Amino acid sequence: MTINLAKYIDHTQLKPDTTKEKIEQIVEEAREHEFASVCVNPHWVSYCYDNLKDTPVKVCTVIGFPLGATSSETKVFETKQAIKDGAEEVDMVINVGELKSGNDQAVKEDIEAVVNAAGNNALTKVIIETSLLSEEEKVRACKLAKEAGADFVKTSTGFSGGGATIEDIKLMRETVGSEMGVKASGGVRDLEGTKAMIDAGATRIGASAGVDIIKGNQGTSDY
Repeated sequence: MTINLAKYIDHTQLKPDTTKEKIEQIVEEAREHEFASVCVNPHWVSYCYDNLKDTPVKVCTVIGFPLGATSSETKVFETKQAIKDGAEEVDMVINVGELKSGNDQAVKEDIEAVVNAAGNNALTKVIIETSLLSEEEKVRACKLAKEAGADFVKTSTGFSGGGATIEDIKLMRETVGSEMGVKASGGVRDLEGTKAMIDAGATRIGASAGVDIIKGNQGTSDY
């Protein structure tokens, strides 16, 4: 089966030292290759929207990033502002500490707050930060995201010492079933790795090496 790899890729630039020149670069690359989206920090959403609104490329941003430990009210504000600025997809980080404390209701309500704030205006992807979780916690996090009405579960921020693994993608897909998206993010740098993630059940790939991936080159990015 032939697939359009570009449509799987959220072309990502989330580092704290990201310059406008870097944003301009990923926007032009996304425009050229028609990636699914560009994924940028909230500050850059309006710029990306203005420069991609005449293309099929969506603007994705991150909420409560990278720790997930901001209040639900703050995440809601971030979500609404991002959508106002032009975001059509939001990747929120769960409250990892509450999950590990066994406070599943708080985790679910936090996700629901963002899902409700996004409404029909943006897809919601839930970053569960797999590198910090046990297998049982990963399953619980995925189930809570599904119960909260999110559109995707996502492996990682890329900022907590680990990224996507084949085993985690398989586990996440098994847990959420076929109706939710699964996003592999963190450490996906080349064509072979991307195909392996898709084969394992990923329907979206977060990577700053998007151009290298679709050209079949070995990427050098750490996110």
